Amino acid sequence: MDAIEYDLMDRAEDGMWWYRALRARAEAALRDGAPPPGPWLDVGCGTGGLLRHLAAAFPGQALAGLEYNPAAAARAAAKSGAAIAAGDAARLPFAEASFAALASMDVLCHAAVDQAAALAEMRRVLAPGGLLVLNLPAFSWLASAHDRRVHNARRYSAPEAADLLRQAGFEAVEARYWNALLLPLMVLQRKVLARGEDHSSDVAPFPPWLDATLYAATGAEAALSRLGLRYPAGGSVLLTARRPSTPSSRLQGRAA
Repeated sequence: MDAIEYDLMDRAEDGMWWYRALRARAEAALRDGAPPPGPWLDVGCGTGGLLRHLAAAFPGQALAGLEYNPAAAARAAAKSGAAIAAGDAARLPFAEASFAALASMDVLCHAAVDQAAALAEMRRVLAPGGLLVLNLPAFSWLASAHDRRVHNARRYSAPEAADLLRQAGFEAVEARYWNALLLPLMVLQRKVLARGEDHSSDVAPFPPWLDATLYAATGAEAALSRLGLRYPAGGSVLLTARRPSTPSSRLQGRAA
């Protein structure tokens, strides 16, 4: 991303409703997925907000990060205390089977990322049976000024994203939409209010009352999801998958 977008992220990610909701989803996926013992990696860790959250949520868990932008990598290290490497998601500087879990939030969608190579690398550095947690932006028709500002080149449906992981050799794939209750507001903001080429990204401070309301909507949605409700659409797709435990494993996942 451009330097200005990293600056916006660094200032906003602690308090902005979107980042808090995304971290809550990632934490829940890691808890529910119960990865095997071993260190965890955040690929495309930005300025370190998720890693700092995970360090607090999982005390004692060994954490590492990978970020393409060296200045952002330095910020992430200072913010999270995790071991951060500067590098390319398509050429991870780690040995095979180094990590029990790997998270990557809205990274495969970037124009500069070779998604096939990045997924192959993620599979390589995961230990057999290791857990993959991905978040991706949903639906190509939702592309907007925000995507242009952060250099998103791709958006995904849940079935498309799940098939991508299966083709990359992952198993037990699950893909679910979230940020569903706020999808109508996303459409209004991105396709009507901020559709011009000169509009900024959506990363910005919100009035406290509005930020709290939006975050509460994501919390209510998550609670309904835990009760078994599945959403037919949403602003994002959250995926979980496993590196096969054995080379011959052929377990198929599902998209929900």
